Amino acid sequence: MSNLSRRRLIQTGLAASAFLTAKGCANNSEKTETSSEKKPRSPELNTNKIKDVTLRFIGTGVSQINEVAEQIQKDLGFKVDMRALSTEENNQIAITQPKQYDIFDGEYFSLPLVIPSGNLQPIDVKKIKEFDKIVPIFTTGNLYENAPVNTSQGTAPRKVMFLKGEDSKEFSETPTDWATLIPFQYNADTLGWRPDLVGKKIESWGQLFAPEFKGKTSILDIPSIGIMDAAMVIEASGIMTFGDKGNMTKEELDKVTEILIEQKKNGQFRAFWKTFDESVNLMASGEVVLQSMWSPAVTAVRSRGIECTYGPLKEGYRGWGGGIGLSRNLSGIELDAAYEYLNWMLEGWLGAFLGRQGYYSAAPENAKKFMKPFEWDFWYEGKPAAEDILDPFDKKIADKGAVRDGGNFNDRLGNVVCWNSVMDEQTYLVQKWNEFIAA
Repeated sequence: MSNLSRRRLIQTGLAASAFLTAKGCANNSEKTETSSEKKPRSPELNTNKIKDVTLRFIGTGVSQINEVAEQIQKDLGFKVDMRALSTEENNQIAITQPKQYDIFDGEYFSLPLVIPSGNLQPIDVKKIKEFDKIVPIFTTGNLYENAPVNTSQGTAPRKVMFLKGEDSKEFSETPTDWATLIPFQYNADTLGWRPDLVGKKIESWGQLFAPEFKGKTSILDIPSIGIMDAAMVIEASGIMTFGDKGNMTKEELDKVTEILIEQKKNGQFRAFWKTFDESVNLMASGEVVLQSMWSPAVTAVRSRGIECTYGPLKEGYRGWGGGIGLSRNLSGIELDAAYEYLNWMLEGWLGAFLGRQGYYSAAPENAKKFMKPFEWDFWYEGKPAAEDILDPFDKKIADKGAVRDGGNFNDRLGNVVCWNSVMDEQTYLVQKWNEFIAA
């Protein structure tokens, strides 16, 4: 396993090549195994054999961390080999090289690309012991009555969580016994800023285009996510509205590109970042005072002793979610081990570990068992920290008395208004985004 310790995030994005590859594989993939071809899961794994199992993970880096791999081996007895990739690479391998991995750690918005290949075997939810503990954002989509997230745009996890049957490649609009992925982490993304440098309250996505921040803003250069942030900014600025920000038309993409190029030529942007570290350095240096940002990047800036805010904006959040899928080639004791991992993943240790970076657990009540009461109160309840807040690597990221930006779980996730997406015009989207970056 390569040295991925403390690596939180890497560049994510979807390129046209992945989209076209998925289209090409849709009608040429082999069928997944039927239940009669699968080895029944044993009540208890053979401990002599399980120690010889190594499950090969591919993923985007959120949980491709040495400490996680060590805990898996400690708790379950088998080894894991983790490869941290960009989303484009992750999807391409999932689609075209199913024998090169056992576990797919991917995002829900990637599934319209990956599922048509037939390279993930549907997950039998009856084998997932804590499935009923999973938050409804993933299952029914309804968090609480009248929550904006219930009707959010884009590739909401609820839209791609279930398949129609064990051999199906079609998403089901309602829950079934067959899941695409089992979720384990997700978040509500927004803008980050330096309160010591902006000089005013930030309350709208539209302020990324504000004249007073000319030359001091940044937007992430990952087409599928950057275009969503751009749409949030443009709509908040009153320049135009969208039918569905998660599935824009060619005409909408043309207009967005025109607006972004105009802003760029006027000098609004200081830079465009692709990686987690780039976003941290831009903000910590003060080169940028307001930008697209991810929660762990904000905590990384704070860990340097620099004030940084990741706040609620009146238009709502952009959401993302990730989960674990199983290669169609898994069988026998390796498949049994994979199901053991899926169950372990929801038991709470992993949810608590990732929660200390600002991510949410798919089974929060289980994660709570592995968190100190003041940690739970800070991360989930939105209460002032009773003690200093530490990240998973024991670095202080918030002082005693601090309150999580955005408040409690319902305040944050309930106000997700769009999710990361694969659009019908994905290839055209990437083309137009590249025009903007090259302008």
